[in-house]
Amino acid sequence: MRAPRIRPVAGRLAEVLAAGSPIDVLAVPVLTGADGARPSAAARQAGELLGFDLDQTLDLERVRGSAGEVTRVPWAPGPGSQPVQRVVLVGVDAGQPASVRLAAAALARAHRGQDRLVTTLGAGSAAATRAMAEGFVLGSYSPPRTGTGDGPRSPLRRVDVVGRVAPSELDRGLAVADATVLARDLAHTPSSVKSPAWLAGRARRAAAEVGLRCRVRDHRQLLADGFGGLLAVGGGAHRPPRLVELTYTPPELGPGTQHVVLVGKGITFDTGGVSLKPREAMVPMKTDMTGAGVVLAVLRACARLEVRVKVTGLLALAENTLGACAYRPGDVVRQYGGRTVEVRNTDAEGRLVMADALAYADAHLDPDVLVDIATLTGAATMGLGRGHAAMYTADERLAAALQQAGELGAERVWRMPLAEDYRSAIDSDVADICQIASVPGVGGGSIIAALFLREFVGERRWVHLDIAGPGRGDRDTGVSTRGGTGFGARLLLRWLETQS
Repeated sequence: MRAPRIRPVAGRLAEVLAAGSPIDVLAVPVLTGADGARPSAAARQAGELLGFDLDQTLDLERVRGSAGEVTRVPWAPGPGSQPVQRVVLVGVDAGQPASVRLAAAALARAHRGQDRLVTTLGAGSAAATRAMAEGFVLGSYSPPRTGTGDGPRSPLRRVDVVGRVAPSELDRGLAVADATVLARDLAHTPSSVKSPAWLAGRARRAAAEVGLRCRVRDHRQLLADGFGGLLAVGGGAHRPPRLVELTYTPPELGPGTQHVVLVGKGITFDTGGVSLKPREAMVPMKTDMTGAGVVLAVLRACARLEVRVKVTGLLALAENTLGACAYRPGDVVRQYGGRTVEVRNTDAEGRLVMADALAYADAHLDPDVLVDIATLTGAATMGLGRGHAAMYTADERLAAALQQAGELGAERVWRMPLAEDYRSAIDSDVADICQIASVPGVGGGSIIAALFLREFVGERRWVHLDIAGPGRGDRDTGVSTRGGTGFGARLLLRWLETQS
């Protein structure tokens, strides 16, 4: 078991306590008020039922009620008292869903290994229920322990939520959180295991589980069909590239059903190739396939959520390494569809594999909307840090919808400019376009990458998400995790759920 089993419990807190079943942890919410912490009705009731002075606890423990604050009440069960071993106050700020999500994640982290936690957190509104479910699952996350005899750390085993809970929103929250968990697991898998073929196999398995259509192009088919970007980037590796195409079709497919194509960067390890990375920069590069992992996780979740649009996912998979057949600075690569690209830095490989997939989608899949997601540039991280993904699009409606989805799901995006006066920086004297800026001192590396990708999307409505910052975490915090965070799965699923 990787996450707690979350169970709605009808009735009131007093009735649950009176039932006499053992409770390891009773967690009751505390809000932030104008003059300090403001206890919820459940917290007041717990104090009365268990016989502790709530106001004194708030004062002595300096409880603020901020989102995710967990405070243990200095109370112990006496002879013949209620069957509760521990009481904690959990801060929910003003009670917004985002704060409920953080509170649930904090409880999950603080109570690993406990058998049963009872709470009223997440009861009362559909949005709070969904946020609570996401928080408990994501806060429980531990990476899979590949190569050791130990499993992940034992999570909190069971959560009983007392009060009015929307079962459908609970299920949706669990489905979305499970997608993030899958994306995280794929990112954390060592690259000694995670070849392009291995990741394609995981996609086949996920497709079989939920009824997706799956097509995998191997090296021979990529060569026959002219996917020059994937072949160039993967040429130095003994484990050849793959292009995976997953398709989800909604139960009711009418003539007006939208078609969304998601493209994910899947560099299963990135040495930088001939333009070799420094050692420190290379260490986290097993996560450079996060975009493809997110797309795979989203496609699997679409079936569980019964998303009402057709969704196709393209996973552009390659390993960028040194080898006798590795591509070089100065090479000219012919991308899918025939456009030629001058290579100036083999460590800017992601845009080449993405360009193949985007050009294929434009030529053959006829999407209404085309979205790509990639850990693409360090420049995006320098500009926005770890808290926001860089978003590029010329479409105002798409930008607004994705920003709203990001706020609701706590995966925030920041719109960046597609600055036309930077376009001339990728002109080439020997090819149709240059892979990076062909003149020194231009800067704006994330913008340059977005402008390059735009060359391959035709006239489609298109969004580029550069998740190099939030796609990797330095520590466990909030609902995020150290290493691969799975950023983008909740964002895209929130957005897809709003489409019709």
